[in-house]
Amino acid sequence: MRCDVLTLFPSAVEPYVAVGVLGKAVTAGILDVRVHDLRRWAGNRYGQVDDEPYGGGPGMVLMAPAVLRAVRDVDASATTPAHLVLPDPRGRRFSDAVASELAAHERLVIVCGRYEGLDERVHALLRADEISLGDYVLSGGELAALVFLDAVVRHVPGVVGDPGSVAADSFTSGLLDHPVYTRPPEVEGLAVPPVLSSGDHAAVATWKRREAARLTLRRRPDLIAAGWSGFPPALRGAITDVAAEEGIDLPQLLRG
Repeated sequence: MRCDVLTLFPSAVEPYVAVGVLGKAVTAGILDVRVHDLRRWAGNRYGQVDDEPYGGGPGMVLMAPAVLRAVRDVDASATTPAHLVLPDPRGRRFSDAVASELAAHERLVIVCGRYEGLDERVHALLRADEISLGDYVLSGGELAALVFLDAVVRHVPGVVGDPGSVAADSFTSGLLDHPVYTRPPEVEGLAVPPVLSSGDHAAVATWKRREAARLTLRRRPDLIAAGWSGFPPALRGAITDVAAEEGIDLPQLLRG
């Protein structure tokens, strides 16, 4: 998979893609990340790519010609057409399902906005996949681009050593992940649940399913309501049992 990131601050992006899961994927040749400085396409000797907004107002706006040239040049640099992504608060909300969808593309181009954003004509002409990281404001699109990339590549075969860890991650099943423990067996009076060291794989699987349901019912009941129709019978049963234990009115929760 190849991903091109267009940004005014390459030095903010390059270190992160060289470490951890992303760095290992790059070293293994599974992932090819290329970071480009938007100022290369400025079209003037000053490297200026932003200007004041028409109609007045605070801040600066990234100029359309530079962004359009950059995207088109980078897209044309390979034979496989790229899927263009713009981090933007008005876009569809990012999720694990969206990450999995993006991972199916051979190439991504992510354009990082800055300041007051991109000239509206960039959106109109490129018709990119606009994706929102959440309902808050960042100084630029670099952090969003890295979040997208980190979540996306976990779904690319061969990137994560144990594919089961991806399948068990929070949100993959529609629930939050179950609690996890490691050594030592006791910390300040709190012990690891005995079932996890019992060697009974069926009992462990049941515990994980029930505790994932419990944590989700307590912290994110909206996920239960949203995913109920698609849950397998065993998971529905676990949720029903745990809801009764917790005194939660499951029918009311599902009715919203």
